[in-house]
Amino acid sequence: MLFSRIYRCKLLIQKEVSALKEIEKAYTQHAKDVYRYLLSLTHDENLAEELTQETFFRAMRTIDRYDGSCKLSVWLCQIAKHLWYQWLSKRSRQKEVELTDQVPCQESLEQSALFHMEKTELYQAIHKLPDPMRELVYLRLTGEFSFAEIGSLLGKNENWARTTFYRAKQKIMKEMEGSI
Repeated sequence: MLFSRIYRCKLLIQKEVSALKEIEKAYTQHAKDVYRYLLSLTHDENLAEELTQETFFRAMRTIDRYDGSCKLSVWLCQIAKHLWYQWLSKRSRQKEVELTDQVPCQESLEQSALFHMEKTELYQAIHKLPDPMRELVYLRLTGEFSFAEIGSLLGKNENWARTTFYRAKQKIMKEMEGSI
């Protein structure tokens, strides 16, 4: 009976060590891609780095749920995306206001307002795109991923990414023309 318990403990420890080695291997192979994916979502290097670390921590805790039905990098990016959504949810509940002593001049306020309006219109047009197309645009424009990398991240090929990006640009331009 004691031998049986010791043997089971030894097998459990070996399984844990094996899982840790797999996570370490996954980290060395995919950390850069996960970081770039998160950077394309967050536009903040520190936050992307923090969420990348949290992604691999969560992956380590839930590695037994990975069934191999998709690429490991896709699974890790899904974890990263969910962490990003959680972060956004928490942030929306906590409103931060930064106070400054300086009052900007009127001209920069006007320029800032125009830039903000144009940027808002662009993001509204992007937001109206269907999900895979929208995600592709974000990855291409803000993450600086190649079409091959985007295709791989989204479980498609490079030609799909190129064609879909072209179609997305056409839809965005049409939407932006309609709002002018």
